[in-house]
Amino acid sequence: MNTGANAAQQEYWNTVAGPRWVGLGGFVERRVQAVNDLLLARSAVAPGERVLEVGCGTGAATIPFAEAVGERGRVVGVDISEPMLAGARKRIAESGLRNVTLLQADAQTHRFEPDSFDLITSRFGVMFFADPAAAFSNLLPVARSGGRLCFACWASLEENRHWLIPYEVALRHLGPPAPKDPRAPGPMAFSDPDYVRSFLGAAGFDVIEIYREAPNIICSSPEEEAEHACIMGPPGRLIDEKQPDAAVRETIRREMTEAFAAHVRGGKMLLPSTIFMVTAQRASR
Repeated sequence: MNTGANAAQQEYWNTVAGPRWVGLGGFVERRVQAVNDLLLARSAVAPGERVLEVGCGTGAATIPFAEAVGERGRVVGVDISEPMLAGARKRIAESGLRNVTLLQADAQTHRFEPDSFDLITSRFGVMFFADPAAAFSNLLPVARSGGRLCFACWASLEENRHWLIPYEVALRHLGPPAPKDPRAPGPMAFSDPDYVRSFLGAAGFDVIEIYREAPNIICSSPEEEAEHACIMGPPGRLIDEKQPDAAVRETIRREMTEAFAAHVRGGKMLLPSTIFMVTAQRASR
């Protein structure tokens, strides 16, 4: 695998984030089920189509796409993280689907077969490119003439309470993160729609549309949400950066649990999120 363009992300997702994600045993995937449904609907995927899924992770979105295209269709899932792909292999084997191929590769630089996919899609897998314009320029020729692009990305931290609640707790104890480019690879790298339009246009995509959606995040118990927030997402990244001692970590975890508990209603906790559904096309020839 070419490791040059996104070497830092390859290291992070193979040694830190990927093992953590898989270790959560499907926790993350259950939270964003509503996003899967939105992505499937917005992509207008149809039986018999060939689909490239970028950043397929553990395969939670791969399976519904494979079911939608049916036996005559094909889904190729690509990810930079071997631990995530190991989870995807297990999930797909258990599903019994035979129309899925998984590939460990950097989608920014991998030489895919040109003109081979009707749809390029991703659920939160494209915000980690070192150079989005280069990445989508590499992906454009992969689409057939008139082929479609459809991906989900996060809006700002302030518009996502499921992250903001624990982040404010961590911020109170640890202080702000070191200054960095808001467009650096990370969960909210694509939170500015004008920026997304600019690099997709530069890559050669047209008919670019961006839809704001507000799916609920299906939360687990306050305790589990706090454990998750301590190792994943913006609060987890802040904790990794600051490296607090065990006592401070425990205080943060306890206060996160208390903050989440305040949002439980009738034994359930649904927290609003804001995402963008981005669609575009490769021009017909």
